[in-house]
Amino acid sequence: MTDFTNTGFNNDSWDPPPPYEFIPGGDLPCPVSAFPALQSTNDGRVDMRVGSRFSQNLEWLLRDQPDSTQTTQQTPPPSPGYDFDLHLNIVIQVVGSRGDVQPFVALGTELRKHGHRVRVATHAMFEELVTTAGLEFFSIGGDPVELMSYMVRHPGMIPSIESLRAGDIQRKRASIAEILDGCWRSCVEPDQRHNTPFVADAIIANPPSFGHVHCAQALGVPVHLMFTMPWTSTRAFPHPLANLKYSGNDSSLGNLISYHFVEWLTWQGLGDLINMWRREVLNLDSIPATEGPNLVETLQVPFLYCWSSALVPKPQDWGAHIVYEPPTELETFLQCGPPPIYIGFGSIVLENVNGILSVLLDAIERTGVRAIISRGWCHIQGDVNPNIYYIGDCPHEWLFQHVAAVVHHGGAGTTACGLRNGKPTTIIPFFGDQPFWGSMIAAAGAGLEPIPHKRLTVERLADAITYCLTPGAAAAAQVMADRINQEDGVRAAVKSFHAHLPRRDMECDLVPGEPAVWKFKKGRRIVKLSKLAAMVLRNRGCLQEKHLQRSRYQTKSLSIDIRRWEPVTAIPSASLSTMAGMADATAGIIIDPYKEYRRLRATTEGSTTDGAAPVAINPLKKDPNGSNYAKQMAIASAISLAKFLGRSSRGVFVDLPLAAAEGMRAVPRFYGGREYGRIPSYKTGEVAWHWHGLYSRTVFTKDSPISSFKRTTGRRSAGLWG
Repeated sequence: MTDFTNTGFNNDSWDPPPPYEFIPGGDLPCPVSAFPALQSTNDGRVDMRVGSRFSQNLEWLLRDQPDSTQTTQQTPPPSPGYDFDLHLNIVIQVVGSRGDVQPFVALGTELRKHGHRVRVATHAMFEELVTTAGLEFFSIGGDPVELMSYMVRHPGMIPSIESLRAGDIQRKRASIAEILDGCWRSCVEPDQRHNTPFVADAIIANPPSFGHVHCAQALGVPVHLMFTMPWTSTRAFPHPLANLKYSGNDSSLGNLISYHFVEWLTWQGLGDLINMWRREVLNLDSIPATEGPNLVETLQVPFLYCWSSALVPKPQDWGAHIVYEPPTELETFLQCGPPPIYIGFGSIVLENVNGILSVLLDAIERTGVRAIISRGWCHIQGDVNPNIYYIGDCPHEWLFQHVAAVVHHGGAGTTACGLRNGKPTTIIPFFGDQPFWGSMIAAAGAGLEPIPHKRLTVERLADAITYCLTPGAAAAAQVMADRINQEDGVRAAVKSFHAHLPRRDMECDLVPGEPAVWKFKKGRRIVKLSKLAAMVLRNRGCLQEKHLQRSRYQTKSLSIDIRRWEPVTAIPSASLSTMAGMADATAGIIIDPYKEYRRLRATTEGSTTDGAAPVAINPLKKDPNGSNYAKQMAIASAISLAKFLGRSSRGVFVDLPLAAAEGMRAVPRFYGGREYGRIPSYKTGEVAWHWHGLYSRTVFTKDSPISSFKRTTGRRSAGLWG
């Protein structure tokens, strides 16, 4: 029990906290202008201007919290203390370009050495990259070329009017919906080539795949996120997608909140899509808007970042060779002069290819260097020039050993490869995290400040190339290369993945070394069974298949709880959610029959009516299908009506009382009160109530502030403090 009496406060030395709707020390409510102003930029980031009023309020609210960048020590990830001998089915879900997929292919290859079955779920165009490495491939849909083209044309996080008019947003949302569905199918569907059954025992993913946590919750399996750009909130630096302008005194706090605002913006665009997928495909509840943006951090999902600490050291507040035969022409070009520079934009789909190429050629001529230009996804090709070699697909690991410097778009994989080979680097960013990596390289002295592609000129590029060829830039790049080459990123990733798995909970009770996927209750004992154990028991008549159908064992249970602040906001929030559900069901009473009619008509005609002119609805028309149409339409309307009744009943009898209770339960936290853990059943609820009654009643003393009260035991209390 915590004693709050000896706090150093007295009745005359403390001021009660001001009402939360007023600013500290002020008499008027906070105006709208006190909140951060967000504005999209043309480099894929968002301008975030935090005014002095909002920053003062925020710093006042968090004034008593320690600065974790100064107090938290760096700690290595937990070590399992034993060899991980379970052989798991692991699905790796990756969305992005080749530079995003390639590190996970290396990771999957290393995981196979540990006996795991590894499936890489990504875009169809990367199938050869995955299968040639000996890994299973699963297509989740989505076209990375189209995605990159969209990001170059509309790099901002906030959609422009032009993109809305062109229908780009709807196409992007449709692509995300396809990827979400593909992520789930990659966890449970058989191999697409050989039809070998597969159910994931663990998930590894990068954040843009979006389905990772939700698939893990539906299956009850561990999930581990890995990425090539910062995604976890920290005070050390702002979010790479946030162009932060903070007016307060504590700039580290501005860095911290930038992550929350970027996550909030992302959720505003995709939250409804994710929730619909959760309800209709995963059979999971929707996630409220208050929990969705920071769900990964709330659930404390293990996160590994795929970059070297030589470039970006780990923030203190974050917890726990290629065989290549080059073409003869390329070998000849490399041997007939000094080392060239490399210029390439990888998977970027350029809008103005000829304009960019003209700048590149003029800068090469001005600096007098030899160059290798990558054609990339936009197929750059110029006139024949003895000092320039245009190259197609070529492994950077081999190529970068033979160049003097590199100029590229700033993708994390290309950046890491250049620095690992000790090459000075010039970044021409287009969107996303690319400006971030350019700034980090400039800070290390291995290149000049990044040049945004819309501000690329011959003069700027020539100056950057000239700097990269200086001894100082070469020395700085070599220092980073020495540090990077001392690291083994793939093995570190595998070690981190194994360390965060709940091994003891994952092992079968009957067959050691096999992962448990079923549970069988015998009396009071629950036995964890692997697929092998369940099959043997079933074949010998010791177990019936029906006993397993509803008893899938969850090795890692994820619970998404709604955090209430107090009853004043909890009840209206639950009311709005109930009314929104009722409104959606009401609309379905009218819309769903029409959708059902179109579906039946499309099935009958053997084609879809999507995009065609609306078909007149006449279910009573005398034709063989008329009665069937009317029946199915009536059923669709009745289902929506049932949803309306169910949603309203649930809201009145469950959601609203529960929100009020959760709000009441949250009140003691404002005054240092005790919090209880999850209550999944009536038994744990009874235990919590019992200990609550014996725990204390609140006593305010004359020498204690509201936030520092003492408790006395031995008496029951009820009501508000439950």
